[in-house]
Amino acid sequence: MPQPATMFEKIWDMHAIRDTGDGIYLLQVDRHIIQEMACSQAFDGLKRAGRKIECPGLTLGVTDHIVSTKAGRNFGSFEGGREALDLMSRNCLENGIRLFDITDPRQGIEHVVAAEQGFVLPGCTIVCADSHTATNGAFGTLSWGFGTSDVEHVMATQAVLLKKPKIMNLVIEGSLSPGVFAKDVILHVIGQGGTQLGRGYFVEYSGSLIRGLPIEARMTICNMSIELGSRCGMIAPDQKTFDYLAGRPFVPAGALWEQAVNYWRTLPSDPGATFDKTMKIDCGHLAPQITWGITPAEVTGVEGRVPDPSSFSDSLQRENAEKALEYMDLKPGQMLSDIAIDYAFIGSCTNSRLSDLQAAASVIKGRKVAPHVRALVAPGSSTVKREAEALGLHQIFKDAGFEWRESGCSMCLAVNDDQVPAGKRCISSSNRNFEHRQGPNSRTHLASPASVAAAALEGKIADVRRYI
Repeated sequence: MPQPATMFEKIWDMHAIRDTGDGIYLLQVDRHIIQEMACSQAFDGLKRAGRKIECPGLTLGVTDHIVSTKAGRNFGSFEGGREALDLMSRNCLENGIRLFDITDPRQGIEHVVAAEQGFVLPGCTIVCADSHTATNGAFGTLSWGFGTSDVEHVMATQAVLLKKPKIMNLVIEGSLSPGVFAKDVILHVIGQGGTQLGRGYFVEYSGSLIRGLPIEARMTICNMSIELGSRCGMIAPDQKTFDYLAGRPFVPAGALWEQAVNYWRTLPSDPGATFDKTMKIDCGHLAPQITWGITPAEVTGVEGRVPDPSSFSDSLQRENAEKALEYMDLKPGQMLSDIAIDYAFIGSCTNSRLSDLQAAASVIKGRKVAPHVRALVAPGSSTVKREAEALGLHQIFKDAGFEWRESGCSMCLAVNDDQVPAGKRCISSSNRNFEHRQGPNSRTHLASPASVAAAALEGKIADVRRYI
């Protein structure tokens, strides 16, 4: 009988073309996603070499990072992005690549639209020059980000070189209390394990809590595998996965659908499969999580206090905590709930899907944003925006004092016209709170969309459980 295999091993073995030595393999690539900030050099390289794209139908182009999210936007709404957007359009047109730009009703953040259009399928290998490509692992895929030179290689060959990683099984048990969401879970996991826990590993998430999550929540978990130190996070496909994918534009139909589902059911790790590392974390009594520092691992429950650097036994942790408190302008022992905020942002590839907007809207309905707070909602895709508007969510946000934006990466990172000014403090549903991430000298606290909504109402970090 065959040896029990992990989901990773099953997909890897199906796609490994050749062992090139030193643990580096040539892998077949099933799906390739490109965006406007990381592919122009690859197109130029192909042109100089006289090569054509091997399989243009297996590449999907999107514009999301440097697009403006202002109402009525066009290619020139953010002057700093015009050249890159024009170049993306020209390159995709010349090479026969499907492009979801701001004129397309399917436009949005790459890690949102690929899944909602069914471009992501269980058992696939999916690559993109963006680290949060790991989001797609929520469907039982091997999905990871890479560099510009790899983009050119995939375009030319529909294959990529990758050193075979080790495999970690992260078993997350428990159930979520009202006011606690998948974002709180992954922040807690990063806080417990640190930002290097997944280094050198691809991570499979399992356990009762993971199995109970809907697909969009699973995408949030896999999205922040990067902040855990891993390049790829995976969750085994199940009936929830199949129900989500059924009928989407790029998903097989008819007899091919039945064949696909039958194959997808074989992908989960076999009982008795061997992982290189297994770690269990209980999230059954979790409070809403808020970051206080400048990495996602610097996090605590909303009822907690800013830690004293002297409380860390490790010298590096003490040094990092001192640096974080200086940058964030916080004091040891300060209650998180006493920290005033200036900006509230709901969006990003981590938390901008319809369920995220619904959770936030349920908190703010019939209430008003604090007068000194600028609050923004940027839906993850034009499709999400239309679905939210059909449910009246846009009106709930606008009535409360939120800006209702177009789809795009927006205030997640400071490469477009949605930025947090220097010295200002933002609570954000995005994935990174690094120094200068949302703007030069800006300060960021990460939280779930519902917690962001609660903070917007109170003008300071707040416990969303009071609103639920």
